[in-house]
Amino acid sequence: MRQFSEASQAQLLSQITRGFERECLRVDRAGQLAKTPHPAALGHKLTHPWITTDYAEALLEFITPPSTDAAYPLAFLTDIHRFSAQQLGGEYLWAGSMPCKIGADADIAIANYGTSHEARFKMVYREGLGLRYGRAMQTIAGAHYNWSLPTDFWLALRDCCPGPGDLQDFINQRTFGLIRNFLRYGWLVPYLFGASPALCQSFLQGHPSDLVELSPGTWHGPYATSLRMSDLGYQNHAQDKLAISFNSLAEYTQGLEAAIRTPDPYYTELGVREGDSWRQLSDSVLQIEAEFYASMRPKRVAPSGLRPAKALRELGVQYVEMRLFDLNPFIDIGIAPEQPLFADVLLLMCLFRDSPPITCREQSENDENKHRVVTRGRQPGLQLLVHNREQPLQTLASELFDDMAPYAAMLDAAYGSHRYQRAMQDLRQRISQPELTPSAQVLEAVKKHGSYFDFAFEQAKAHTQSLQAVGLPEDTMATFKASAQASQVQAQQAEAATSGSFEDHVAAYFA
Repeated sequence: MRQFSEASQAQLLSQITRGFERECLRVDRAGQLAKTPHPAALGHKLTHPWITTDYAEALLEFITPPSTDAAYPLAFLTDIHRFSAQQLGGEYLWAGSMPCKIGADADIAIANYGTSHEARFKMVYREGLGLRYGRAMQTIAGAHYNWSLPTDFWLALRDCCPGPGDLQDFINQRTFGLIRNFLRYGWLVPYLFGASPALCQSFLQGHPSDLVELSPGTWHGPYATSLRMSDLGYQNHAQDKLAISFNSLAEYTQGLEAAIRTPDPYYTELGVREGDSWRQLSDSVLQIEAEFYASMRPKRVAPSGLRPAKALRELGVQYVEMRLFDLNPFIDIGIAPEQPLFADVLLLMCLFRDSPPITCREQSENDENKHRVVTRGRQPGLQLLVHNREQPLQTLASELFDDMAPYAAMLDAAYGSHRYQRAMQDLRQRISQPELTPSAQVLEAVKKHGSYFDFAFEQAKAHTQSLQAVGLPEDTMATFKASAQASQVQAQQAEAATSGSFEDHVAAYFA
């Protein structure tokens, strides 16, 4: 830590690479889930680099290119929103993580990617998700933050704190230490930024829950921060049996490999195929690696034909994907400027802090702490577990802010600013004043509007209209239009080049 406090070392932090992925539902003029296809003017969802869909046909996903310019991801994300909003033809971008009014599960259309084997693979995977967890769960939206450190930083850190193996081995080891600490302390993210304490009754699809009725059609957790990150929507808990370890790259990839090759009796009973129709990609605990839901995942851009787990095992970790951010319904792009600032500081602390292996007992403790925070994080006097002992959330949060302070200072030194320390000072107030948290503010707004739907729909209309009102520079608009057209051509080429059977394509993936 001492060497990295020097200005010459801190400058390495100015080369952190970041990017965002933001999901967002399209809704019609009545606030219902849009039943229209993905707008052609946005490009082809299979091949467009920045604008695609996630699960549902109506669930847009916006992706920013990785950048070392700290301001670029949110600026580019704003441009994506403006361009997309202007192509919607009377529809709106839904505000918030929990969905609009949705109909029966079967009425939620999954994304149609085309007729190529790659497109069909994505569609069958999503059919499987709907079969396993219900389609309603797949309409929840959030934001992911992708983050990596430059090679020169890792070289300097290895000089300071040597480790076994080559540089990539060192990066793998330290990154998994970062992830383990994030699993320990990540509960602070939904406390500070959770913004989904209430939902529309239609989301429950008639299933029982522990939520309380706030108003007709609206259910909530009185002290909840992030119902998105709770167990709501999961109709089957096969993943509870997963024992995927983050104690090393080898253990992690072995766990993923086992999960995609171990049949689950319930999924076997559901069946993989009905004649020529595929219900899911396999009957294993996980169809593919992406089905593993974790607060943070180690990632690598895999070369063509190399599965994610195999790419990680053979090539090592390239970046981490932080998956805990709710969408802020008060902000047109769903992400507040202080969120990446806080994430940078937290991730650096997690990297430098001692990170012993996580035992089964500690993992249960980490899971319980996250559950307590997302379901009742603003409850007065809430206690969390530390080594099997109850300690006040406010005390633990304050201690974490104390520990993060040097890293905020390091980042400010790297960028010649004070914005990190100012952001941390502002966010710290939310510990003792939970009414300042987005979740508390959302509940107040829901009460004012009369229902979660009315609040989120009003925000959706206002945000979409404000995004549409701001014209993009000519060169930016030209770039987006060209990328949309290019993606359509690429998708057509992929379909034309498709050969062989889909069965062989699936088998090749798992080979």
